[in-house]
Amino acid sequence: MADTLHIGDHAYSSWSLRAWLLFEKFDLAVETRLVPFDGDQSVGEQMAVAPPSRTVPTLVTADGTVIWDSLAIAEEVHARHPEAGIWPADPAARAFARALAAEMHSGFSALRTDCPMALRVAYAGFQPSEAVRGDLARIDTLWRLGLDRFGGPWLVGAYSAADAFFAPVAARIATYDLPVSPEAQAYVGRHLADPAFRAWRRTGLSQGNDLPWYAKDLPTRPWPGPEEEV
Repeated sequence: MADTLHIGDHAYSSWSLRAWLLFEKFDLAVETRLVPFDGDQSVGEQMAVAPPSRTVPTLVTADGTVIWDSLAIAEEVHARHPEAGIWPADPAARAFARALAAEMHSGFSALRTDCPMALRVAYAGFQPSEAVRGDLARIDTLWRLGLDRFGGPWLVGAYSAADAFFAPVAARIATYDLPVSPEAQAYVGRHLADPAFRAWRRTGLSQGNDLPWYAKDLPTRPWPGPEEEV
């Protein structure tokens, strides 16, 4: 029995993207099971196959352990595969990366509410609220602090779980053309060009239905990253 990662729609499920990147970026084997957001059953009903989970992502390991939280997935996968480098070996970099991921996991509610991940579209004319601008200012500060302190190109030098956790934030900045500093915008561009991110988005472009409850009544513009052939 292999590890199985239950994920939601590729175009919309930001937490699923985070968990999937932990396996894809660190070359760890996993089978995926799609839990559609517009199925006949709710996500909670579909996840009855892996109690006590009610959400995606959920990891069911080969030994039957169920992990239903993205940060817990990162920690458990690291514990089982310490050689993969999900968290940095350097203590200072590891502590900083964990703090980044934890703040992303629990914070930035205005950005997450007003700007849901939607990888099939890029909008023009979105006006962020003051609360969203506050979230963006904090994110910008954290990103530039990590990039300056550890030298880039990712938040603590090499790609880590912290970057996986901020990948959907980069996607939101791209989709809604949100204002960030040039340094933060360059970091967004690295996500958009990353082969793993592009593979995830390519699947989102070719599979699944457009979900109207994520749509904004705004004009669209070309996707600001590399275009995908689907």
